[in-house]
Amino acid sequence: MANRITPTKANLIKSKGTLQFSQKGFELLDKKRTVLIQEMMTLIDSAKEIEHKMELRFQEAYEAIQDASITMGVTNLEEVILGMEKEKDYQIRFRSVMGVEIPEIIYEREEKLKPQYGFYRSNPSLDVMIHAINEVKYLSYELARVETAAHRLAMEIRKTQKRANALEKIHIPRLRVAIKFIEETLEEKEREDFFRLKIIKKKK
Repeated sequence: MANRITPTKANLIKSKGTLQFSQKGFELLDKKRTVLIQEMMTLIDSAKEIEHKMELRFQEAYEAIQDASITMGVTNLEEVILGMEKEKDYQIRFRSVMGVEIPEIIYEREEKLKPQYGFYRSNPSLDVMIHAINEVKYLSYELARVETAAHRLAMEIRKTQKRANALEKIHIPRLRVAIKFIEETLEEKEREDFFRLKIIKKKK
């Protein structure tokens, strides 16, 4: 790069300006990378917590299904479940984190489930099972949101890392070499002009 630049004062000023701009760009990318990594680590912790809760709820639901199957009978249990209300729709919106679109799932959470079956055909095990499965449903929404957000952040972190590395390892060092080349060439030229002037004065 240095060899392709004409060593003039104009190019020196331009190169120094580009270097300053590139250094600021690197600082911004570095800050962005730090914020994204912190956000992603928070999401990873959330995902682990959600997965743990889901595991407990699945275990609770599985045990309740076993009890309900034994006490109600498999056929009766299937009929009750098939007669229940279908899942409600949910919406997805996005929020921006350092330019990355992070999904949010909008849904109506029912804290207290309304009975959709007759008490004479059910027992407490069925209630426990439905409540646990309902909790798993909401947790799965949250897990999907967290995992999607973490994946998008990870992709953006890789892009930011590549850009920061390109500036730090390639672009900025090349600019510094070019600036040094121009400065040394101009200094050498000034010395030559100075000695030339001295010789001309002596001859006069």
